[in-house]
Amino acid sequence: MIRHHRNDLGPTRLLTDNIELFPRGRVLDVAMGTGRNAVYLAKKGFDVEGVDISPEAVSSALNHAREAGVTINAGVADLESDYHIEKNAYDVITCFNYLYRPLITQIKDGLRVGGIVVYETFTVDQAQFGKPTNPDYLLKYNELLALFRDFQCLYYREGITEERKALASIIAKKAHTT
Repeated sequence: MIRHHRNDLGPTRLLTDNIELFPRGRVLDVAMGTGRNAVYLAKKGFDVEGVDISPEAVSSALNHAREAGVTINAGVADLESDYHIEKNAYDVITCFNYLYRPLITQIKDGLRVGGIVVYETFTVDQAQFGKPTNPDYLLKYNELLALFRDFQCLYYREGITEERKALASIIAKKAHTT
């Protein structure tokens, strides 16, 4: 079996298949990793900022952007302690494969009215396939949908993929000030 390093992966299909739903403007990629989604969005003309706890990942993301001929603003921060999302600042906020429940309120507040959240992470069923297994990092059934119940849901999926990953995915629009 061939395994790909995360940096070799392209952007997630949730982004590429739904890019036409996103309002143009400022994007925040939360827990951006090596920047595969941030670089894709920058290539599509978005003004992209990213944040991750790993200095190596952020450095890799900045290099990836440079190689792709685009600019992203990326910084290192611990999302669970010293980082705060600016209120009403973003048109799109993305988060993949990361869950820290207290950050959800900041994500919602960080979006402008009409802004879009794109969130995809693991559910409790992931434990049977491998990491993560800690319930603190796994969504309960329908939890992601419930977390964004005050948004207009444009897309939702929850289940086990062909790649044997248990994921919940949402794209939702901030319809009014929360």
